[in-house]
Amino acid sequence: MAEKASGRKMICQNKRARFDYEISDLYEAGLVLQGTEVKSLRQGRVSLQDAYADLQHGELYLLNAHIDHYDQGNRNNHEPDRPRKLLLHKQEIKRLVGKIQERGLTLVPTRMYFTNGRAKVEIGLGKGKKHYDKRQDMKTRTAQREIERELRSH
Repeated sequence: MAEKASGRKMICQNKRARFDYEISDLYEAGLVLQGTEVKSLRQGRVSLQDAYADLQHGELYLLNAHIDHYDQGNRNNHEPDRPRKLLLHKQEIKRLVGKIQERGLTLVPTRMYFTNGRAKVEIGLGKGKKHYDKRQDMKTRTAQREIERELRSH
């Protein structure tokens, strides 16, 4: 309900991003889409599983994001895995490029949503987690779950 109250309609989330990366800064970017892509997004037929953002010719692009074909589309239907341009201010792009080159970070999409009818993607600066970091996260999550279970039973 909180998502709807703020004018946002969630399309999809990349839950794997928080597991594989330590996300520090979040940015909201617009997307350049074709008509059938928007209709497919409204049906929720999108996957951000292996997606990432990269710099090409001074602009940011969303790569490996899969948006399914629109069923009622004709022969001019979109390519499902094509690169999609991200819309950010020039200063934001410069800041992101500096952080990526300086610290070796990755731009990872965390979720996609509609804001006032426009498709947006939330990208975060992510640093890859090591295997032992992931195990530690799983241990703390399990311990927290057990504590909550004990509290509920008493």
